[in-house]
Amino acid sequence: MKEKLLKVLKRNLLIDMMYIDQNNVITKRRIKVAKITGNTIRAYCFTRHANRTFTIENILAFKPVIQKERDVI
Repeated sequence: MKEKLLKVLKRNLLIDMMYIDQNNVITKRRIKVAKITGNTIRAYCFTRHANRTFTIENILAFKPVIQKERDVI
């Protein structure tokens, strides 16, 4: 998981992730990873509109957000 998150950080991608918090509540978050330190990631959370720290082991799954370009007619 950490290796994949390092790729996300290097490529400056947005990701959608499923995360389980300290109270065992599962949430879906859209984040932009800013820093990876040890067992945690620091990211801007678009869901909460704030910088947040997430524990890597609590990330259940994630996928990059693919933004499609639209054709201009």
